[in-house]
Amino acid sequence: MFRLKENNTTVKTEMLAGLTTFLTMAYIVIVNPIILADAGVPIDQVFMATIIASIIGTVWMALMANYPIAIAPGMGLNAYFTYAVVIGSDGAIDYVTAFAAVFVAGIIFVILSLTPFREKLIMSIPKNLKLAITAGIGLFIAFIGLRMSHIVVANESNLVGLGDLSSPSVLLTLFGLALTVVLMARNVKGALFIGMVATAIAAVLTNQLKIEKVVAMPHLPKGILVWNPLAAIGDVISYGLYGVVFSFILVTLFDTTGTMVGVARQAGLMKGENLPRARQALLADSLATTVGAMVGTSPTSAFVESSAGVAAGGRTGLTTLTVAALFLLSSFFGPLVASISGVAAITSPALIIVGSLMIGAVKQIEWDNFDEAFPAFLVILTMPLTSSISTGIALGFITYPLIKMVKGKAREVHPLLYIFAVLFIIQLVFLPH
Repeated sequence: MFRLKENNTTVKTEMLAGLTTFLTMAYIVIVNPIILADAGVPIDQVFMATIIASIIGTVWMALMANYPIAIAPGMGLNAYFTYAVVIGSDGAIDYVTAFAAVFVAGIIFVILSLTPFREKLIMSIPKNLKLAITAGIGLFIAFIGLRMSHIVVANESNLVGLGDLSSPSVLLTLFGLALTVVLMARNVKGALFIGMVATAIAAVLTNQLKIEKVVAMPHLPKGILVWNPLAAIGDVISYGLYGVVFSFILVTLFDTTGTMVGVARQAGLMKGENLPRARQALLADSLATTVGAMVGTSPTSAFVESSAGVAAGGRTGLTTLTVAALFLLSSFFGPLVASISGVAAITSPALIIVGSLMIGAVKQIEWDNFDEAFPAFLVILTMPLTSSISTGIALGFITYPLIKMVKGKAREVHPLLYIFAVLFIIQLVFLPH
């Protein structure tokens, strides 16, 4: 089913890669409920909804597309849901109504994924922008690792600065990073996972990781929140949530597309500039978004942390099936997952190292061709600086056709790029993001 020999991998490697991916993204089952709780959604509801949506999207990706790319509710979109849509409405829109908008966006997403549109979108992205997306994601996740571990902190004078290297959490991160780098340099299989386990043990010994409770029974307190498409569309019309639906679709579309291209290229799964089984893969996040809205979570996306599993050797859907199984297990081990994901030093080294591997894509960009190089540079620069994959892609999509037009090469640009350049300008200028 997973064609392990064809992809030059083994069951052991795939399962270890799945465990690595899960550990780097397990924080979402804790962080997502915390953010959506500000919108009034019960934490227990979001905890289970996050797991349900992640399992559905990830299992689909594993069985239908055979890719090592996990699906889960996206960071950024949950904040937009809470602070721009619900809280920003000053009480006019409650979280159930906002989930109706997510539900409608998910349905539109499914329809788009059943057509050749999203596959054509991947094919329309120029090679240099695809390479820039991979490199930009690498910098972005490395920055996440540095920020989560407090090696890099907020600074009033220049926005970011070096953190306190003598603090226990930073020292633990540096220990995990140094150990993992040594293991990687020595070509030890499972180096990322071994580094995480060793760092977790060190965290226990230094009292930075405390596990007080391990098991708790999962439950969905409010059940299904949204289920009727006609009622959901009625809510969107009644409250004028067209801009919200548009923003969810546009951001999720390019978050997922960009991540899939970047991770697939890192894993060597691209066939030239095409992504095999793209339609099956792209259905994963649209189905998960639709179901997630029904049970109580914000839109899902392909998770950039999947690149950690790829770096650990993951090449097939067995990696993601392992991730889905661990999400299922996590529903019973909420307190344990919360404890581990609460110590950033355990997973941050893996993110930093994976970022260093993905940045290698820059060497293939045509830097001596300005109309190709500058849009690529903007993508790479703005992804980490704006903490948004889709914003980086947006700026690349806007500048690429503009520069080509100025140079008299407008016909070299795929028509879809012009359409999305206009849509991105509208989204960035006129809509909250």
